[in-house]
Amino acid sequence: MKNNPVGWFEIYVQDVPRAKAFYEAVFQGKLEPLANPDPGDTSGMEMWAFPSTMDGPGAAGAIVKMDGCPSGGSTLVYFSCDDCAVEAARAAAHGGEVFKQKMSIGPYGFIALVNDTEGNLIGLHSMR
Repeated sequence: MKNNPVGWFEIYVQDVPRAKAFYEAVFQGKLEPLANPDPGDTSGMEMWAFPSTMDGPGAAGAIVKMDGCPSGGSTLVYFSCDDCAVEAARAAAHGGEVFKQKMSIGPYGFIALVNDTEGNLIGLHSMR
């Protein structure tokens, strides 16, 4: 298996403005709109991409609103952080909920788990 095997992720949401505000506040960056890849699609799909680069490590992804796809799914995506406690606190301050406070995972650093405003559980990972 390749390093960094996840090539893309999608976090399904129901309220795009609320979810967009949450992720931008927690990670201190702007999400950019993505065009629907199927120009004939009339489902009203809306996609907002996290900052990314094609030549850097890690996976790119987006929040997505699409008819018939509920939010609060079972996919767990871990976001890299300098100190996961900082992003966990931001999540709580911006309408999310801390599910698991920062905890050690031994030589692999630390993690925290938070629920976003749409009911999705996301992971936060840092080495300190």
